[in-house]
Amino acid sequence: MPKKKKVKKVKKVKKVKKVKLHNKAKQSSKPSDKKNTIPGADEKPEIKKIKKQPTEKRIYNLKDFVVYPKHGVGQIIAIEKANIGEIEIQFYKILVEKEKLTLTVPINQQSKLRPIASVNQINKCTSILKTKPKIKRTMWSRRAQEYDQKINSGKIYELAEVVKDLNKNTDIIADQSYSERQLFEKAYERLKSEFEAVLKISPDEVQKKMDKALGRVNISENAQ
Repeated sequence: MPKKKKVKKVKKVKKVKKVKLHNKAKQSSKPSDKKNTIPGADEKPEIKKIKKQPTEKRIYNLKDFVVYPKHGVGQIIAIEKANIGEIEIQFYKILVEKEKLTLTVPINQQSKLRPIASVNQINKCTSILKTKPKIKRTMWSRRAQEYDQKINSGKIYELAEVVKDLNKNTDIIADQSYSERQLFEKAYERLKSEFEAVLKISPDEVQKKMDKALGRVNISENAQ
């Protein structure tokens, strides 16, 4: 009798061990299944960039005088808004009176503009006009190109240099070529308009001031 009881106990122990091992195998397999079932674990999410219109703080105000390099001095007559492609854009409307032209310049492109010169800069321009002209010994076509670039640069000192270099102290047409005279008049009028805006004096007074600095006094007196 006691021998049979011992055999039964051994069998029961073996069965328990098998069940425990089977359960451990199941538990170890479950977490691996969970890791594999996570959707897009290795994939990076796509980031969509939204295009925005670049904006800048408005520098100039209504009725301010500004210089647009290719056209010279103008006055801001309006600051308006417009919708272009569902984007709201602010812009200046600038009247260039000398050329009878109205420009539309977006505020985010106002770097193309510059404020008018100060009184000190105007005085320095007057000093430049009094100096002797520098005439390069190069072909006129090359010099004409350089002068035109200086006129359209929007830099007032370079503009004064062109006026000084092309000044002949005479209005006799034979003393100047047609293209030379055209460039001189273009530079002279651009500079004159900025003198008027800064000094706030009449065009006649500005002309006398510039002609005196250039040594063209006799010409202006004869014109009167």
